Amino acid sequence: MQLSVTLLAAARSSSLLAERFDDDRPLDEAGWYEVQRVGPVLGALAAAELRYCSPTPRSRATGDALGLAPLVQPALRDCDMGRWRGRTLGEVTAVEPAAVDHWLRDPRSAPHGGEPLLAFISRVGTWLDTRPADDGTRMVAIAEPSVVRAALVYALKAPPSTYWNIDVRPLSTATVSGQPGRWSLRLGGSTS
Repeated sequence: MQLSVTLLAAARSSSLLAERFDDDRPLDEAGWYEVQRVGPVLGALAAAELRYCSPTPRSRATGDALGLAPLVQPALRDCDMGRWRGRTLGEVTAVEPAAVDHWLRDPRSAPHGGEPLLAFISRVGTWLDTRPADDGTRMVAIAEPSVVRAALVYALKAPPSTYWNIDVRPLSTATVSGQPGRWSLRLGGSTS
């Protein structure tokens, strides 16, 4: 069974410096503009037989603006950041520098009281591995950049620390193809 899953990072809801943990804000004006600008390029995603998105407002809005009408998948939600939810990394670092350092170094830690990075990667990977499809099925999943990073770490069987070295920009795509437990990454080229 060969599947192809294109991961699309949701359009932005704030500047990168103002990004907040587990943010539920809708698309901002710049995000809407970007979706409209790249819509024709991402139009090929409409050929996907299965279309999913994370439950965040900006992921749903990105999919809807592209005409994809994606199905919300709770497993594609952002990492549960516990008491850090809604705060920026800078805000948390100013108050809890040792906790942030521990969180960045140990993927099993959850000093924020939420979900450890390793559990987050595993949750997203389990979703990827359990997609119902026939051979050759194409899928698209619109999610927060953090979810795309988690999926890529899982698909490549990379060490969890790799998560911090993957830069996922709004409206960027990456495609993984293969089957549960045996994924390959395809960069660039067509989104189909």
